Amino acid sequence: MSTNPEKQLIVIVGPTAIGKTALSIKIAKHFNCEILSADSRQFYQEMAIGTAKPTSQEMEGVPHHFINHLSIQQNYTAGDFEKEAIQKLENIFQTQNKAILVGGSGLFVNAVCYGLDDIPCNPDVRDQLIQIWKTEGLQVLQTELKKVDPIYFEQVDQQNPHRVIRALETYRVSGQPYSTFRNLQKKIRPFNITWIGLNLDRAEVYKNINQRVDVMIKNGLLDEVRALESNKDLTCLKTVGYQEFYQNPQNTQKAIELVKQNTRRFAKRQLTFFKRNKEITWFTPQQIEDIISHITLK
Repeated sequence: MSTNPEKQLIVIVGPTAIGKTALSIKIAKHFNCEILSADSRQFYQEMAIGTAKPTSQEMEGVPHHFINHLSIQQNYTAGDFEKEAIQKLENIFQTQNKAILVGGSGLFVNAVCYGLDDIPCNPDVRDQLIQIWKTEGLQVLQTELKKVDPIYFEQVDQQNPHRVIRALETYRVSGQPYSTFRNLQKKIRPFNITWIGLNLDRAEVYKNINQRVDVMIKNGLLDEVRALESNKDLTCLKTVGYQEFYQNPQNTQKAIELVKQNTRRFAKRQLTFFKRNKEITWFTPQQIEDIISHITLK
């Protein structure tokens, strides 16, 4: 597959609460192009406030894809996203030369840009691991993953049971760490990719996170959490912003502080993940003109 030099995918990544969504909308309006979301929790219709999903007003009329396109009851993998996102890009590039992929879910971003590898799996082994998770808890699986695959353990969202289980499934089936199977052979995409990374001083990132959580509470996060409580055992709800309230039903203030703490930890892991990618050029969110120039020169 050859690359068409006229077609450009602008990829915007960085830690949570850094301003990726706002920047992507400004860039999309400048180049008159569409946005694909690679935030794996914004896929779900029922999860809005806790995922900081952009409102219709905030989207400012820019076409967005892969927001609200699933129910929390639906199982959806990075492999599914790769197939659907590539098909969407093929459609967009028939009439446009640019598109934007934005989000902080590194696995989903890389699935589109580099492709996923043929990783060993076994449904029976997966069921065994799920049973361990349900009966003994996630910490048991986290400990095993840290021992058998410390590289992936540092990269993965350790609070996401689906990803921890997937990595252990691969190890138990093959005897090899999950990290050794990832992106052994990058797929050649029929478009150019321009990587934009957003970052700020750590103190400012953490301040943004704390303020965002306060805004979520003000906007009704507690009501959203209660409305979804009957589904709290679903993987997508065992994530930051929801699990803390289900684990501390009698102490809302403690739960709020844990959301802030866990989000800060998640942001640190996101940066560690993306900093490994030497194709990314880093900017602050305020460097809009520099970013536009960088995209244009590419």
